[in-house]
Amino acid sequence: MPKFFIYSDGGARGNPGPAGIGVIIYDENKKKIAQISKFVGKRTNNQAEYLAVIEALKKIEKIHHSPEVHCFLDSELVVEQLNQRYKLKNEGLKPLFWEIRELVMKLGGKVQFEYISRNENKLSDKLVNEAIDRHVSES
Repeated sequence: MPKFFIYSDGGARGNPGPAGIGVIIYDENKKKIAQISKFVGKRTNNQAEYLAVIEALKKIEKIHHSPEVHCFLDSELVVEQLNQRYKLKNEGLKPLFWEIRELVMKLGGKVQFEYISRNENKLSDKLVNEAIDRHVSES
């Protein structure tokens, strides 16, 4: 069974505000196989975090249908919500949560969500800021 490692981040300037996502996907040999830097409109920070995971899982789904996936995020809140250790009270996040759950099931259920420090997620954060900067300069 192939393994994939996802490092994702989402952020907004203002909360809500212009938002972006950043994703880097590595295979089991630590080879980078995909990178995403995308503007996602006016969102909250947490919405952007969820959208980053969704984009990453959709990308994995196109590559393989039943891999083992390890997702690393620097948002403890989102990780704990996705692991169902924290209740999800925000109505705006619930549809995103359920979309992720559906993607996890489509991928065979072997998806883990782990918290990492911001320092360990610098590249994804850089992609977030690049996405927002591109949008701002185009506007």
